[in-house]
Amino acid sequence: MSDVLALVEARLRTALGEPDARAAVTFLGTDRIEVLRFTASDAGGEVVRYATLGMSAQPMADPTATLVDPLRGPRAELVLTVRTGRADTDKVLRPLAVLAASPQVEGVIVAPGASLDTGEPLWPEAPFTSVLVAESGGLVEDLELDEPMDPVRFLPLLPMTPNEAAWKRVQGAAALEERWLRHGTDLRDPMRAGVPLG
Repeated sequence: MSDVLALVEARLRTALGEPDARAAVTFLGTDRIEVLRFTASDAGGEVVRYATLGMSAQPMADPTATLVDPLRGPRAELVLTVRTGRADTDKVLRPLAVLAASPQVEGVIVAPGASLDTGEPLWPEAPFTSVLVAESGGLVEDLELDEPMDPVRFLPLLPMTPNEAAWKRVQGAAALEERWLRHGTDLRDPMRAGVPLG
């Protein structure tokens, strides 16, 4: 599976450039998860992107399945983009690695529309303890693998305040994303206020 990760890292470098930092986290009974940091500029200024590397080494499996297929099943890595200079967002490395390890640890399948909760602020003083998993294919294109393996999807993470997360549980991911859009919410602002939900 190390060759899968080599292909994944190559795709990340092609899409995001050279990483300027990387950290590795290993949890008991799981494969090593790395988090790579990339810096870039966009229309609003400097941004930093954090991408996991290691989550896609194995396909995600349904926890109720009696037999786990070592080749077939969804594969993904997580990508988080935030603006620089407003918060110590590098502390997100461990929470991101925890989320990337959750398919191995908890048997969850991470897919667009899902909420992932870290149970603690994503970084010091962050108003977010959870993220919404968005659709892949925008920033980093899906990586096709040899049959019968599923492609690796690079899933963007959108930080949610606790109120937004609670509202999303009731109304759904599409409704929350539509509300963010309607209010012009800067989802890359690491200290943004929650969107009005009334």
